Amino acid sequence: MKLPLRALLLSLLLAPAIVLAQQTAERSATYEVDTGDAWVDTQLADINHYAERYPDAFLDEVSRYAGVPRGYIAALATTHQWQAGDIYFACFWAKASGQTCRDSVRAFSQDPEGGWAEVVKRMPAKPQNLHYRAVRHAIVASYEHWDRPIALDATLKRQRPALPIAGHVALRIAAAARSGDNTGPSCSPFP
Repeated sequence: MKLPLRALLLSLLLAPAIVLAQQTAERSATYEVDTGDAWVDTQLADINHYAERYPDAFLDEVSRYAGVPRGYIAALATTHQWQAGDIYFACFWAKASGQTCRDSVRAFSQDPEGGWAEVVKRMPAKPQNLHYRAVRHAIVASYEHWDRPIALDATLKRQRPALPIAGHVALRIAAAARSGDNTGPSCSPFP
């Protein structure tokens, strides 16, 4: 194998370690966030801890479900020292409000005064309850994807009564069982 190819492979293998090194337990312990929603704030702090241990899963989640290039998210964490919770909120808020993650990042970077609660008020698309609801549901969906436990608040319990955590998997298994076909690949909880 040629030397440049080896160097490339080594750098690809070390990339998650670089991101992991950026989101540390010390940084997560001092993380303070104010989105205006205490439940979201609690989950964002927990997302920091998740990203410490599973940086690839975090990057994949935000990239896939918020529609943001993985390299951009990794650069925010490594080059710009953004916390995972802030990256998550910036990208999913942008998706919920019809803006780009870069718009959210730019708005926060230019004037972080008052935390996310104030930053989103200064953005072109003014915050609505529907935006917060979409972010809350995105967080629950991420925890389902990560197979991570989460405590729903009263509002989310009302909005998602039939879907416990990992509910999408449970519903597929239940549907397969009802159809009577629980022996073949069609009973798999995964599409």
